[in-house]
Amino acid sequence: MADSNMDPSPEELEALKQAMGGGDKKKTEKTARQKLMEQIMDLGGKAFNPDSKGDSQARAQAVRDFEALIERTKTLSLLASLNILIRPGHTPDWLRLKLREYLTVIPLREEGVRASLEFAFAVHPSSTVKLSEAAVPQKRGANITHEALVLASNLLSVPPSTVTPDEWYSGIAPQLFALLDGGEGPELKKVVAYVIGFGILGRKVSGAPGTAGWKYLAEPLLHHIKPPPGGLPKTETGDDDDVIDLSKDKVLVKQKDLATALQRIHALLVSHPNPGLCKRLLSPLLLPLWSLTTWPNSEKPLSEKVTQPASELLKIFLKLSPSAPVLLALVHNLGYVGGFDKKKPEWVYKQTEQGEIQIVDTNRPLQKAGEQYIGLSLPEIDQKIPKLLELVDSTFSEADVSSVFLDLFGRWLKSARGQKKSGIQIIKEEEEEKDPIAQFTEVKLLLAMMEKFPEKLAGQPKHILELVSQVLSEATKETTAAEEAGEDEVIRVALSLLNMVVTVPGFQKKRVDPDVLRVIESSLSALSKTGDNDNAKTASNLTLLLRYRDEIDALEAADPSSITTTGGAGPTDRQIEDRKTYSLAISYITAPDSPPPVRSEGLNLISGLITSHSPILDIPGILVLLSTLLCEPNSSEEDYIHLRCIKLYTQLSSDHPRAVLTDLIDRYLDPRESALATVDARLRFGEALMQVIDRLGQTFTGDLSKMTCEALITLASRRGHRPKTMARQAREAKAREQKHKEAEDAWDGSVPDMTDPISAEEQARLDILEAIVDGWSAGTSKTGEEDVRIRASALSILANCIETNIVGVGAVLAMASVDLCVNVVQVERQIEKGILRRAAVRLIMSFIKALDEAKKEGRVLGIAFGSETQEQMRTVLGYVEQTDEDGLVREYCRDVLESLENWKMVSLVDEVSLRQARGGGSGFGGSGLTKLAGLMIDPERSAFRGGGGGAVGGGESGGSSGGVEMFGGRPRIEEIE
Repeated sequence: MADSNMDPSPEELEALKQAMGGGDKKKTEKTARQKLMEQIMDLGGKAFNPDSKGDSQARAQAVRDFEALIERTKTLSLLASLNILIRPGHTPDWLRLKLREYLTVIPLREEGVRASLEFAFAVHPSSTVKLSEAAVPQKRGANITHEALVLASNLLSVPPSTVTPDEWYSGIAPQLFALLDGGEGPELKKVVAYVIGFGILGRKVSGAPGTAGWKYLAEPLLHHIKPPPGGLPKTETGDDDDVIDLSKDKVLVKQKDLATALQRIHALLVSHPNPGLCKRLLSPLLLPLWSLTTWPNSEKPLSEKVTQPASELLKIFLKLSPSAPVLLALVHNLGYVGGFDKKKPEWVYKQTEQGEIQIVDTNRPLQKAGEQYIGLSLPEIDQKIPKLLELVDSTFSEADVSSVFLDLFGRWLKSARGQKKSGIQIIKEEEEEKDPIAQFTEVKLLLAMMEKFPEKLAGQPKHILELVSQVLSEATKETTAAEEAGEDEVIRVALSLLNMVVTVPGFQKKRVDPDVLRVIESSLSALSKTGDNDNAKTASNLTLLLRYRDEIDALEAADPSSITTTGGAGPTDRQIEDRKTYSLAISYITAPDSPPPVRSEGLNLISGLITSHSPILDIPGILVLLSTLLCEPNSSEEDYIHLRCIKLYTQLSSDHPRAVLTDLIDRYLDPRESALATVDARLRFGEALMQVIDRLGQTFTGDLSKMTCEALITLASRRGHRPKTMARQAREAKAREQKHKEAEDAWDGSVPDMTDPISAEEQARLDILEAIVDGWSAGTSKTGEEDVRIRASALSILANCIETNIVGVGAVLAMASVDLCVNVVQVERQIEKGILRRAAVRLIMSFIKALDEAKKEGRVLGIAFGSETQEQMRTVLGYVEQTDEDGLVREYCRDVLESLENWKMVSLVDEVSLRQARGGGSGFGGSGLTKLAGLMIDPERSAFRGGGGGAVGGGESGGSSGGVEMFGGRPRIEEIE
């Protein structure tokens, strides 16, 4: 059965029939398109022809008629017609410039953005969507490539020169927001998120605050969650009532608009990983998101529309920006209800009797501003603190939790010391405004963190112990009375922290800084002697505990078996920190609700551990994780994740080449025919394999190169058989046929085509291209052969292996690769296998290039590439160069034949002769060619022998057999009877 989610609904088909004239045949449609283009050319010539001799009134009327034609023409038909007319040779230059101006402003028309996107996807060369399928709305799941997505983004992101940025972005913003809401399907929703996030807001010229792009695409979202100080414009509030009841609340933002803004920001940020944009959009919304996340008594409708989206956005921001200032901002505004002035908010979030949240204005004449917003009560603080700790637990790492805790403790310590001082104190102006509720909230949060996160706080003991040592040292110096020491709250909290750190499992006294430990022990000893009070008893117990820990450490150090079993010292601070970072990264990547920006941050954390050569990395686990990510569907939001994974493979290969290559080869070959290992996924593994080989360079040798090249040769040959894939493709083909049949039944005949009117030659070319694309996988579906794209990819990677290190590949595998390529260009001459023959010829070129490089470097290869082999290769490639139907294959063959001729000439002369020919030799004539490869002629030696013969025995040389006589250092050949 066909997939119902992919089929157009009957309503859509009927609407398309009506829009296209009731489902007329292709010939009628092309005739109508041709007629439209003739009208455009006719009216355009009358309106804009510079050589026209008509009066100004006639020209003005022609311009109005032309604009009326443009206005009443449907957007998609106008796009197709203008796209044809602006091509060179179709219209005069003066008319083509005018038509291009009208074409560039089509997105400003009604439905212009959607029509421009769909047309760009339909005509882009990398798109697999046919123009006939563009009649069906893309919300049914078009296969949009990343290249087409970038093209569409560029079309909409940059305003044309004839329109100001304000006019452009104000015109397309409502259309983009409508598509971002998802009513036209998830595909267009993701496309628009990319256009807004990367194309418009991702550019400094249009996405910085104050620019037109930010004004029309970012501020409307932010202002419906956090209205500006001056209030929203009347057009945004939608308040058109002539009669205003001053006794009622003035609604600035209704719940519908609030929920829409939250959902749009959520879609914009999670569709494509852009951490920078996340921080810029969510940073000003920190307090509003907190207020909406912790809204009390949120029932299911309110939770789904407002509370849950706000919570997800807040978690994204906290994961990307975990810091003490961010958490302190939440602590100091735990009861935030809205506005900018904490004491007298200009507006507040308020729940109606129907259970909806609205943003209302507090500055009403009959109301006292801010009177009902006096702050949080103690029970409300007790309710907010656990929710804040839940957010901290789910978004902050152990290091972040410890850093925040130390910052809070330092603030509380400073406040507590200030209260103990007596006498005249000078209070700074900024200290007079301290909020007692905020101070109380900080203390409550401090105690709650000590209760909820003891392991996390004890996991970073260094800074806590340093702070405790300072507190205890100062307390023992300043305290003079036993009663004062026993009742000191600061000392009590410091002792609690020390107890928490010392009693945690895994604490080792020997890892503590000796100076810090000495101060702590002396302070505990002094406190234990202050009398019979709680602090003295606690100090005495901690002294014994530290001594007990010291004795245990001494016993372990004295026992040799403990050293061998425990491996000596425990983990270092760096290892502990790396382990926590690794755990955090894995949680970011594998969490089911983790958005793309957070997953990208997790990959960045792992990349940092790899580059620092951290010993805690689980290499097999990382390889499994990366392979899982690369097997995910190739959607636009995952492209960045895929590129990051490939980069991690190359980084891992520096220290673990065998493990990385083995895993990549297994995934690339896919012997088990996994359902997740699609052709796109396997090609991504091939790209990773190629980059890893480039990274290894001259170290790609031995067993690594042998294993890799043998696997690639097997994959590139015709020996592969994939029965499971063949059965799966057969089922998919049957489903496509059923879908096409249902579409024809719905149209009462053939499905109408929206193809531009083209010539017979162009149609033949398109038919050939379609047959080529279909033929890439046809072998698998019919006979179970390997996909042509995978085979061509394998040959390309094999060529890269040979060019990278032909010595490491070896003579046997290198010649086997060349023989395979020669057989490919001879036997597999089908048109759909053109990419395979191109890769084969390129491998031969890489082989010759590698031989030349090795000869220049003086490396001995041991490859039997003599004149007979070269002649056979020259004959085969010459025939292919004359007869192959693929133009690139013929061009590549000509390049290889030229390289073979150059190689033949270079091979005639050895390296010594080359140096002498370049002026570096001496002997016969001082320079020039003195030795030819393959000939036993040596003028230098002959000259030496001739000169010596005159001195030692000239008669022997004169009567030598063979009739060769030396005169003046020259050989003389005589004819003898």
